[in-house]
Amino acid sequence: MDNPPRASILPGMNSDLIIVGGGLNGPLVALAAARAGLSSTVVDALPLDTRTDPGFDGRSYALALASVRMLAALGLWAELGPRAQPMHRIQVTDGRVGDAGVFLGLDFQSAEIEEGPMGHMLEDRVLRRALLDALAATPGITHLPATRVVAQDTRPDGAQVTLANGDVLTGRLIVGADGRASGTAQRAGIRRTGWGYGQTALVCAIAHEHPHHGTAHQLFLPPGPLAILPLQGNRSSIVWSERADRARAFAALPPDDYLTVLRPRFGDFLGRIALEGDRFTYPLGLSLANAFVADRVALVGDAAHGLHPIAGQGLNAGLRDIAALAHVLSHASRRGEDIAAPTVLARYQQWRRFDTATLAAATDLFNRLFSNDNAVLRAGRDLGMALVNAVPALRRSALREAAGLTGTLPDLMRG
Repeated sequence: MDNPPRASILPGMNSDLIIVGGGLNGPLVALAAARAGLSSTVVDALPLDTRTDPGFDGRSYALALASVRMLAALGLWAELGPRAQPMHRIQVTDGRVGDAGVFLGLDFQSAEIEEGPMGHMLEDRVLRRALLDALAATPGITHLPATRVVAQDTRPDGAQVTLANGDVLTGRLIVGADGRASGTAQRAGIRRTGWGYGQTALVCAIAHEHPHHGTAHQLFLPPGPLAILPLQGNRSSIVWSERADRARAFAALPPDDYLTVLRPRFGDFLGRIALEGDRFTYPLGLSLANAFVADRVALVGDAAHGLHPIAGQGLNAGLRDIAALAHVLSHASRRGEDIAAPTVLARYQQWRRFDTATLAAATDLFNRLFSNDNAVLRAGRDLGMALVNAVPALRRSALREAAGLTGTLPDLMRG
């Protein structure tokens, strides 16, 4: 990755950015900031040895085309690309795949857009390893694993955080990348608005007999949506939403019984199936921070918004936050502005908060519309999908939206 000349850090400061959170978003903020010549300290609550196990644990991510562009701009995709599975086709079904009486609502193919595959699937272990390696190799980034922030403070010329061991870090901007229960947001006095769906996502990976041909399936079943997302080889990632009480019971089942429950939900088009890796559960709800910024504080990813996985936009929305924040900070730095000035942070909030609220409303509406077996609603939604599928302009617009190519794109996502 080609880095510009590094911006000078104000006297007495550890780094330009203090990033709280070391999952996926925190390291990506640091790498994006480094591209703009800004230094970062990443405070990571998890110990380093939890990120180095090479075994597949069942977790994967759907990366939209715009997110792939960002990873390429950061110099990561050359390593990640060969280990990712392109999604050449997306089929959206109101029911099980292959049911004779089921209307196949939407059928998107990558050939309909010029830019290439609309997205890729990538295993969690591959992405985390690449991020850790990039943090270690990039000048100006300090990574502090197994470290927690217990307090933060801001002043006119900077910000500081206090660590659990008593050390104090200073910088110009605190970035909260520490999840839905963000301590950064709480310490900054930022409240959240949201509600639960009474649903839980059961996440796992399966090996299967028949090839998936790079096709992703989104099935709308009465208890909640079920996604079957292609991984390399004859493997797929499963994101299966159920009512919370049933999900608890299913999660407690032995592996063979778990598969017995899962298999009939999408039919036999993949042939015999077997579990690969571990199983995970995540309670589902909508959660939006009432503000994305405060005095010398900016929030990204789940710290700013928690969305239903119905459209696979959770991580992609977070990457868009990071790209937008990096864009704003980079341009402000070039102009000689204080990167944490209220006017600068307001540009980031104005850019991302409306887009995120719109996406949250759309995922909320789709979940409520499709997570039922009401005959009238089913007829209406099937007609709506039929209309989109039948009109090339509407289908292309929906496909570009899924690929993350609509709206004003930050520098890192322009390709």
